[in-house]
Amino acid sequence: MRIDILTLFPEIFEGPLSESIMKRAVEKGLVEIHFHNIRDYSEDKHKRVDDYPFGGGAGMVMRIEPVARLIEELKEQREYDEIIYTTPDGKTFDQRTANSLSLAGNIMILCGHYKGIDQRIRDLYITKEISIGDFVLTGGELAAAVMIDAIVRLVPGVISDETSALTDSFQDNLLSPPVYTRPADFRGHKVPDVLLSGHEKKIEEWREKQAYERTKKLRPDLLK
Repeated sequence: MRIDILTLFPEIFEGPLSESIMKRAVEKGLVEIHFHNIRDYSEDKHKRVDDYPFGGGAGMVMRIEPVARLIEELKEQREYDEIIYTTPDGKTFDQRTANSLSLAGNIMILCGHYKGIDQRIRDLYITKEISIGDFVLTGGELAAAVMIDAIVRLVPGVISDETSALTDSFQDNLLSPPVYTRPADFRGHKVPDVLLSGHEKKIEEWREKQAYERTKKLRPDLLK
């Protein structure tokens, strides 16, 4: 998988995408992550990429030319399964979307900024608009990092125990059941007996029941 990130602040990704599972995925050669600074494609002598919105109003808008140049240059080099724009008014990112995108070969992610990008970029190039929640961030970089983490961990070979990812919360529209490890008794608080029984069928039934009950209590909307 190759992921191209179009951003004004590539440095923001240094921490989230250079540690833990993300680092191992890149080192194994399972994922390539490339950063492209949109300012490098501005023809303005000050490398400005924003301007005032037509019609007036508060805030600035990302200009079309530098973004279009960068997108078109990348598209000349390879075909993309999706060109994603991170925006508060996009479709909410969920596990189903992460599953789908983990099967892609090439993904481009454009990180939004200011009051947004010129609408013509969205009309001409973007294939999927995604939000990570009903709130506004300073820019789309953190949203992109969240999505990349959720996507990359599902790529075969990234997690050594691939069945672990398949039992995560939301994979079957249920939250995960409670989990325990040693010691079996901590100050009188004991692990449920069924988990110590060694009876696989009963353990699985217990986990399914707990997952359903937790979802019903904490996220009943998922059961709809």
